[in-house]
Amino acid sequence: MEELDRSRAFAKDVKRIVVKVGTAVVTGKGGRLALGRLGALCEQLAELNSDGFEVILVSSGAVGLGRQRLRYRQLVNSSFADLQKPQHELDGKACAGVGQSSLMAYYETMFDQLDVTAAQLLVNDSSFRDKEFRKQLNETVKSMLDLRVIPIFNENDAISTRRAPYQDSSGIFWDNDSLAALLALELKADLLILLSDVEGLYTGPPSDPNSKLIHTFIKEKHQDEITFGDKSRLGRGGMTAKVKAAVNAAYAGIPVIITSGYAAENIDKVLRGLRVGTLFHQDARLWAPITDSTARDMAVAARERSRKLQALSSEDRKQILYSIADALEANEKTIRAENELDVATAQEAGLEESLVARLVMTPAKISSLAASVRKLADMEDPIGRVLKKTEVADGLVLEKTSSPLGVLLIVFESRPDALVQIASLAIRSGNGLLLKGGKEARRSNAILHKVITDAIPETVGGKLIGLVTSREEIPDLLKLDDVIDLVIPRGSNKLVSQIKNTTKIPVLGHADGICHVYVDKACNVDMAKRIVSDAKLDYPAACNAMETLLVHKDLEQNAVLNELIFALQSNGVTLYGGPKASKILNLPEARSFNHEYCSKACTVEVVEDVYGAIDHIHRHGSAHTDCIVTEDPEVAELFLRQVDSAAVFHNASTRFSDGFRFGLGAEVGISTGRIHARGPVGVEGLLTTRWIMRGKGQVVDGDNGITYTHQDIPIQA
Repeated sequence: MEELDRSRAFAKDVKRIVVKVGTAVVTGKGGRLALGRLGALCEQLAELNSDGFEVILVSSGAVGLGRQRLRYRQLVNSSFADLQKPQHELDGKACAGVGQSSLMAYYETMFDQLDVTAAQLLVNDSSFRDKEFRKQLNETVKSMLDLRVIPIFNENDAISTRRAPYQDSSGIFWDNDSLAALLALELKADLLILLSDVEGLYTGPPSDPNSKLIHTFIKEKHQDEITFGDKSRLGRGGMTAKVKAAVNAAYAGIPVIITSGYAAENIDKVLRGLRVGTLFHQDARLWAPITDSTARDMAVAARERSRKLQALSSEDRKQILYSIADALEANEKTIRAENELDVATAQEAGLEESLVARLVMTPAKISSLAASVRKLADMEDPIGRVLKKTEVADGLVLEKTSSPLGVLLIVFESRPDALVQIASLAIRSGNGLLLKGGKEARRSNAILHKVITDAIPETVGGKLIGLVTSREEIPDLLKLDDVIDLVIPRGSNKLVSQIKNTTKIPVLGHADGICHVYVDKACNVDMAKRIVSDAKLDYPAACNAMETLLVHKDLEQNAVLNELIFALQSNGVTLYGGPKASKILNLPEARSFNHEYCSKACTVEVVEDVYGAIDHIHRHGSAHTDCIVTEDPEVAELFLRQVDSAAVFHNASTRFSDGFRFGLGAEVGISTGRIHARGPVGVEGLLTTRWIMRGKGQVVDGDNGITYTHQDIPIQA
């Protein structure tokens, strides 16, 4: 479900919230309180209380805590002989009585530290049969909430008429999950949050890798699909109890979220309408068309459609790209209208100028995108090309051929033009595609996705390219190493690192674009000024823009260094110096050489010679793109051979490091890795190989009846 649809669950303003925390969240190993989780919970509730929310807490944990304390006391007071005797199970009601006072003591201590007052309210099932009790309960709770007190409810298990705290699931409520649902209804709450030890409701046991998280529970769809695991090892209920309580409350009009109590910010995420845990809502069935498509469904659909795409003729695949290019131009006004809304939102939010610059879709950019799509269409068909042909034995021929990877997942930030480039490359290379763009470009991405998928013929289908709309779906996608073949993150260092650390799927990309231009003593000065200015100013936000200018020490003597500095400063570039340059030029010293500005700013440093430049690049660069400006061919060749970057240039701006400018038609990203693809990644970087053998009935038979020739066969043009 999209974030927008989840927010429908909270269409009215949420003010009164019931939060139920389970035993498995409150306690840790051995039944001891999990003080870290309990502290984080209290901090969240205190913040909500401070923000004007009315918070009601239902807390389990008393029986487990009491059992742990009584076992310890029993152990301390037992002789060795006593310990040899069979140990009787402790009375659950006694455990509840001992544990309840301890549990409340912890809550009071923690809330006191947060300047919040808490109150204990113990209730029994039979009490709710009394109308006067229910009336008094409402009045008492209202008075407490008006005073900013947080009421903490629990069933009074110590004097309950149930046979035991873990038995007898009957009555008005039968555990703290059903109590929380009852209180939410009785006290007219706006939202009920059930905190568990798992992310939410799964189609099967959460430990089963085939189980899928259900983001929105649709009773008509899911009640027959779910296989529940065992009850909680600590508490009385389990997921069965939570679902029953959630359904009762939701269908009575109160939205319910089941989510993990282990994540420190989940309550805040729920209130912001983010897709956390499992949502129960009386209108959930109306969202069935939206919720039918899970992350796996999207990936499987993309793979199936990619096979239909591969089955088309080369000419038919080419025609799809022509149709997309035409559709981009025909829908220019609509695309720009949606994009302008994104830009305005970004500016109002105070986003950095560089991020806003990446976001803008001008008529020239749309026209350029259409041109790049057509150029890609006109390229030689990359699928099924014979790369090598070998006669293995007489009449037995082996071919190595190009083949699509399968399904790609691309995560990119703030650049809607990237969506067009990536989609066209995926189509040309025969791959299925899942796209997740930055929230800053939500409208732009949505309209571009629609324009592109509408141009794909029904014989293939628009599901070839799936648009992921929620960041919360990414973790689910990154688990699908059996369906997704390659992840390409295009964004910040943090984004790339997070993805690499959380998936088994191969990842292609680069974290930083710290590009250098080294101006040698044998440079053409006018050329150097042009290249340096273009590398920094043509598009400062791009990953191939110059971030560090390295200058030979001799250029300080003949004033060339000053000319280069003036060329940048006169165009509004803010300069920072390395240890040497800051002293020579009186510049503020750069905090780090490993910084990517993505704006009209850069670092300047003076080096001894080309070897000093190469050493600096290897120590501080990101292996993206680096350039030397010199008229000395020997120095140039030395630089080109020894700089270990994905792209190395002589007398050319780093801005040429781009798939379109390389003649690749477009790029899916730039890779600074050393396996599979490196530099701007076009169609070829999205292909793998297959082996095709054609024989005449040959068999191995222990290699006795066959003579291997292993002769290369010329590939026909």
